[in-house]
Amino acid sequence: MKILRAVLGTAMLAASLVAASFPALAEKVSVTDVLGRKVEIEAPVRRVILGEGRQMYFVAALDKDDPFKRVVGWRDDLSKADPDSYKQYVARYPQIAKLPSFGGMKEGAFDIEQAIALKPDVLFLNVEAKVASDEASLVEKLAAVGIPVAYVDFREKPFQNTEPSMRLIGKLFGKEKLAEDFISFRAAEIARVTDKLAKVPNLKRPLVMVERAGGYSDDCCMSFGNENFGKMVEIAGGTNFGSTLIPGTFGTINAEAVVAANPEVVIITGGNWGAYVPGGAWVGLGPGTDLVEARRKLAGLAARPAFSQTQAVKNGRVHAIWHQFYNSPYQFVAIQEIAKWLHPELFADLDADATLKTLHERFLPLPYEPGYWVTLEKGK
Repeated sequence: MKILRAVLGTAMLAASLVAASFPALAEKVSVTDVLGRKVEIEAPVRRVILGEGRQMYFVAALDKDDPFKRVVGWRDDLSKADPDSYKQYVARYPQIAKLPSFGGMKEGAFDIEQAIALKPDVLFLNVEAKVASDEASLVEKLAAVGIPVAYVDFREKPFQNTEPSMRLIGKLFGKEKLAEDFISFRAAEIARVTDKLAKVPNLKRPLVMVERAGGYSDDCCMSFGNENFGKMVEIAGGTNFGSTLIPGTFGTINAEAVVAANPEVVIITGGNWGAYVPGGAWVGLGPGTDLVEARRKLAGLAARPAFSQTQAVKNGRVHAIWHQFYNSPYQFVAIQEIAKWLHPELFADLDADATLKTLHERFLPLPYEPGYWVTLEKGK
């Protein structure tokens, strides 16, 4: 009898702890995802699969005290595409090293049976997985066992879909107010750039070449159209060269076109891609990175034929910035730093580093570490 009472007591304690972790009893709510799909989901959700590990960039802001308490599985991309952030998380939350992980939908590596076995309340998928998920009839197969799918987007059309994605996740987590606080903070930080630019008559917009993941391969040059980093450049007061040549969000510009355009500013996105291209020429930016090494690698990329004779290189206006700003709700930080690069006198008092520190202090469970951008010194 004593053993039975002890077991019951332990079970009741566990149940009370779970109940205390979530704001209310679940009830059916209807949400519209970024593809316009109406989805009914029991909320607040308690068991979530992240179809992309980098969705944690926002999930962590909603559950700052215990960011993995709802996550029962996730795609393995955070540890590969952003290992520096992953190391920060695993150092503080070592249990995530054993969290069930999945390959990507586009690679055909998503294990549907494993997902069903984890009994999630919802699976969040990024919109770029839509074609592959349709081909695999993923939504239908999961619906047959009562598991809904909601699409979010911080990457393909972030300036259209970031806020709706945050509101959707916030509602499903029962954290609508916190989501709105984040959205308001993000909007106010962008306005610190756009409001000042709006007051400048006849604003001169420098021509900017953004190279996506420079050094990831030997080819030059992957870039952005009028969305993502291309849009960030426009918001920051520049003219994005890729917008004239790339019809969508992502595309390629040949080196000869870059030479002919002679951009005034070059910005290269970088990250720690050792898992994909060991020893590559990429600029390894991210929390805690070695900025001396990052600057050395940036100099190597600037010396390539596409850039070496441009105004940007000659005038010391070559920069690298953390690639993952392109796939997170933190774009406002990149906009501020780009604005300083494009209009240094106008934004002399704007400190993007301080903004990033505030983001960590207010919303994120991890301490701030520098390492998100670097500039090539003139003549180097």
